[in-house]
Amino acid sequence: MIKRSIAAAVGVAVLAATPGVDGATKKTITLGDNYYSPKRVTVAKGTTVTWRWPGFEEAGDVHDVKLKSGPKGVKKFHSEGAATDYEFKRKLTVPGTYKIVCTLHEEMTMTVKVRK
Repeated sequence: MIKRSIAAAVGVAVLAATPGVDGATKKTITLGDNYYSPKRVTVAKGTTVTWRWPGFEEAGDVHDVKLKSGPKGVKKFHSEGAATDYEFKRKLTVPGTYKIVCTLHEEMTMTVKVRK
């Protein structure tokens, strides 16, 4: 039973980071009512991170995604504000820590760590 649980957990981990054509991965962050999920994530260099707003039925307040601080040399980014059915993507190519905030709800934060 333990072996099956470990195998299932490994299978879930493989699905969470989808390899791309060039070996890069993709990671999706869900926006909810004043939260990002997951709140902390570690990804490989070259990963495309997608922040996804909820569908119409689950829509809440308007939120955005802004890079508050990041590794040296990274250009700041800032999405449009949206409440539903919206995606914002960024390919993270510089290793380091990216601090993300919703400018409309300063307590709504998350951290993305990019490995070498």
